[in-house]
Amino acid sequence: MVVGAGVVGAACAYYAAKAGLRVAVVDRGPVAGGTTGAGEGNLLVSDKEPGPELDLALLSTTLWRDLAAEFGDRVEYEPKGGLVVATAPAGLDALHGFAAGQLAAGVDAVAVAADDLRELEPHLADGLPGGVLYPQDAQVQPALAAAHLLRASGADRYLGEAVTALRRGPGGAITGVVTERRELAAPAVVNAAGTWGGAVAELAGVRLPVLPRRGFVLVTEPLPRIVRRKVYAADYVADVASGSADLQSSAVVEGTPAGPVLIGASRERVGFDRTLSPEVLHRLAAQAAALFPVLRTVAVQRAYRGFRPYLPDHLPAIGRDARVPGLYQACGHEGAGIGLAPATGLLIARQLVGEKPEFDLSPFRPERFDEEE
Repeated sequence: MVVGAGVVGAACAYYAAKAGLRVAVVDRGPVAGGTTGAGEGNLLVSDKEPGPELDLALLSTTLWRDLAAEFGDRVEYEPKGGLVVATAPAGLDALHGFAAGQLAAGVDAVAVAADDLRELEPHLADGLPGGVLYPQDAQVQPALAAAHLLRASGADRYLGEAVTALRRGPGGAITGVVTERRELAAPAVVNAAGTWGGAVAELAGVRLPVLPRRGFVLVTEPLPRIVRRKVYAADYVADVASGSADLQSSAVVEGTPAGPVLIGASRERVGFDRTLSPEVLHRLAAQAAALFPVLRTVAVQRAYRGFRPYLPDHLPAIGRDARVPGLYQACGHEGAGIGLAPATGLLIARQLVGEKPEFDLSPFRPERFDEEE
């Protein structure tokens, strides 16, 4: 039983089914109705420093290519690469140092001189000191990806049903879920509830300190392909790694197959407040126009927002929860859940069938936060 029909839950269902298990998915809303539906579809290695999350991202990069071969254009997979640009000479030195560590960890990273930036992105602003090209970065349409993964899993679906309790057996082991409409038996329950993963964990009597981190995305009118790759300013990496609750924003700009340009990215911890913030939208627009002056006269058609599931150490919780038999965690990926979903699903499936995962899951163990108390 998978709780959550976003892309992480769909990937868990997909790989569990491939491992020979019968799967059911329950969600209080529709497929991709939460964080997944508010995402840009980033599949990134460029923003991750060497360590467990980058290992997860590199595995997912390979798996997304396999999934793209299976689903074709239906998930709008684009292996277009990413370009990270520095806006000042000091930032370029830091970016080159960051990329050197990634190269040693297996990332493809190519330094780009200032004079060569326009060959990659003709509409970039003048005067940028240089950047780094990441050929492994890619993009999907996240709601489509979740839908096709879930459909391919053959899972039974219980949508529009909030989980209100977890069934318990002898010794407190999880034996299924209780929804607003029914009880569903299962020998294992995977918590893939995203930003609401902490609430699901509470139903099992365990602590998982998932917090919502709000972000906004601007969507322009349809345009010719004036932005070829995912392009972002180097300070975005620092924003991702920051634990600050305050508003942070940096230019992240990319074109889409349908024509609109997507503009992000902002981060702030304001609970589940969905209030539209003109301050954030204006800041994002100004930062994008500074990077791509051609966007100054382009109309923004709409803006949307969502909540990234944030954990304090910036690593997701993945795998068997040692505190409760039958409970598995797959949440807390913050803004990287779409990119990390296949690896998460595969590693969960390995544990479910008693096989050894591809690499050590101890950095992601769900109970690690209890150890800090």
